[in-house]
Amino acid sequence: MLALLSSGYILLNWKRIATNTGVTTQTDIIFGVIAVLVVLEATRRAIGPVLAGLGVLFLAYAFLGHLIPGTLGHRQYSVNRIMSFMYTGTEGIYGTAMNVSAQYVALFVLFGAMLEMFGGGELFVNLAYSLTGKLRGGPAKASVVSSALMGTMSGSAVANVVTTGAFTIPLMKKNGYSPTSAAAVEAVASTGGQIMPPVMGAAAFLMAEMTGVSYGKICLAALIPAVFYFLSIFLMVDLEAKRENIPVADDSEIQPVGTVLKAGGYLLLPLILLIVLIVTGKSAIFAAAYSIAAILLVDIIFNKDRIHVFNRFFKAIAKGMRGVISVAAACACAGIICGIISLTGIGSKFSSLMLSVAGDNIFIALLMTMLASLILGCGLPTTAAYMVLATLAVPALTKMGVPLVAAHLFVLYFGSISTITPPVALSAYAGAALAGANPNKVGFRAFRFGLIAFIIPFMFVYSPPLLLEGGVLSIAQGVLTGCIGVLCIAICVQGYLFAPASIVERVAAFAAGLLLIFSGLVTDLVGFALFAGIIVLQLIQKKKLTATPAA
Repeated sequence: MLALLSSGYILLNWKRIATNTGVTTQTDIIFGVIAVLVVLEATRRAIGPVLAGLGVLFLAYAFLGHLIPGTLGHRQYSVNRIMSFMYTGTEGIYGTAMNVSAQYVALFVLFGAMLEMFGGGELFVNLAYSLTGKLRGGPAKASVVSSALMGTMSGSAVANVVTTGAFTIPLMKKNGYSPTSAAAVEAVASTGGQIMPPVMGAAAFLMAEMTGVSYGKICLAALIPAVFYFLSIFLMVDLEAKRENIPVADDSEIQPVGTVLKAGGYLLLPLILLIVLIVTGKSAIFAAAYSIAAILLVDIIFNKDRIHVFNRFFKAIAKGMRGVISVAAACACAGIICGIISLTGIGSKFSSLMLSVAGDNIFIALLMTMLASLILGCGLPTTAAYMVLATLAVPALTKMGVPLVAAHLFVLYFGSISTITPPVALSAYAGAALAGANPNKVGFRAFRFGLIAFIIPFMFVYSPPLLLEGGVLSIAQGVLTGCIGVLCIAICVQGYLFAPASIVERVAAFAAGLLLIFSGLVTDLVGFALFAGIIVLQLIQKKKLTATPAA
């Protein structure tokens, strides 16, 4: 009721508020206080106490920051000034985040809920297992592929773990993976959903709004880094399967691809339509609306149970609205935080602090941003963490010469992968619950599997072609060297390629990976030389191992 009152007041008085900017009445302030309290309580219920607590902390800073001596202090603001900024201004609750949530995120959350409710989630898992089941470590690879597919329609890492993990984790355990490894693989793969276009945990829409770069270009820029992320996990599970001699799954458990597509392949059509519309430059709203309509249409045409289509539709609406409420609460609370950052000037002070500490060294500035992103991301949803970090840290990075989109993607990546970073690794803990494994062990194993995720953001900052900037040749070179670099990192982590790797080989693989990942002719040549040396040593070791039994 209070939420309805505070929102309805804005709706009824918007003309006066818009035409008399900065002029507030006592009634405005009362409803502003109500709105702030409602947002904080809604955030606590929908998201949890961490984000709500951060909102309270920033509000306390707005009211009491004038008592702090030195640079971090600010001039005193009245209750009227703070509440009007939060409630009737365009930089608080009803700022960029809420605008994006209402215009774009709601439609895409509804699209994801509908696709899942109409059978899309089941299709993705079955299709992934059909494609990878006959490969070495097939169930783990199915987890990677299905999580990548789920990431195209959902941006919640924990939700992805629960959805795909319920199927893939038992399969991985059955085929020889330990409960710890099974849960870790699922957690890392599902976390990739937050960086996988087109949804990207709703952050892609915010990024487009904050950067002025079109949504389609944001999705294209994020594509190669996302492919690297999932490629690294795929290689990790493949090498672990080789090292542990995990068998191929039984053929009786695997449905043919044709059977899976015949049963539910029509559900890929709305997703393909969504991607085509975005790539061809249509607005996100247009693309999402038409894709939602396409889900209904293909279900009516192809689903034999079409009589219950509207029952599924209303269930999807209910599920989607629950998701929208969570995102809206996070965006509103992030709006309060970002509004206070803007009002008090703490954002520019933080940027100045970063610049003074880092000097002209971009790498140090990136490390500082990485730490801030990981800490904030531990307890915040991706959307809220990204909003706060984009306001605090990105201005400093862009002042140092980091391209705008690269800077925004950098904070998004580290805000996202905090869910697999101990000690607060929420995705890992969700996977541990499904696998019956120790949460802390799963967290550290997930951190190891996801090691490349901590390197990828540095890759695209130092190598703009990975964000599809530059000529075709430079992009192709970046992709080739990056793929081999990712393989080298996987060899280092798993300690295996064709045979068990020695410490020297693992160190050399890590060095080769770093050299190939960061662009440059000399670094690429040295990296290729090291990689070639590792292959030779591994082949020799493999030959020795195969010859030993015969001897």
